[in-house]
Amino acid sequence: MQEKQAALSWTEAEVPVSERFDDPYFSLENGLSETRHVFLAGNGLPARFRDGFRVAELGFGTGLNFLATLRLWREAGAPGRLSFTSFEAFPMAAADTARALTAFPELAPEAEALMAVHARLGAGPVEVAEGVSLTLVEGDARGTLAAWDGLADAWFLDGFSPAKNPELWEESLMAQVFAHTAPGGTAATYTAAGFVRRGLAAAGFAVSRVPGYGRKRHMSTAVRP
Repeated sequence: MQEKQAALSWTEAEVPVSERFDDPYFSLENGLSETRHVFLAGNGLPARFRDGFRVAELGFGTGLNFLATLRLWREAGAPGRLSFTSFEAFPMAAADTARALTAFPELAPEAEALMAVHARLGAGPVEVAEGVSLTLVEGDARGTLAAWDGLADAWFLDGFSPAKNPELWEESLMAQVFAHTAPGGTAATYTAAGFVRRGLAAAGFAVSRVPGYGRKRHMSTAVRP
């Protein structure tokens, strides 16, 4: 991994907080439940899983979304292969990732599989489990996504708060997300910020504001027609 790693502080509940963006990496209420509500259910998963299904993500963070997806893929008994590509400007050090993921003992088998390959992340696709590959693309997504030659069936838009990390939500990047979404593909995010929804709509998505998780009244989902 590159040396441009995430700078962290930790809450008393062992939740990592980005010092750069002054924002926690996952919900202070229940990070796994939020992931399942926002990103998995928000993209219609597991019902849409099929052989060759492709997930892409803005903001890898602790890897929680990937682990929850891996668990759901296994539980669904989905056939064939799943590919997961995540774009991350400031990857977390291995020790910090391991520390953060202890908050989710339910995902311990998946976390162990991730940590076993952590040192290889950032160097192309890595087989984390049978039939499941993870590609971590390091660097500013405003450049790296445009250079990506892939398409996603489902997008997890999980950058830090739009108020604190507006670069990862700007209209030109949402246009790149649309360009890298398969026809009929979807996107989901925890935020219902107006400028984010307008950016998704301007890109070509059909955008909906739907019930959010916990104290967040609303979130956003999007579909490429």
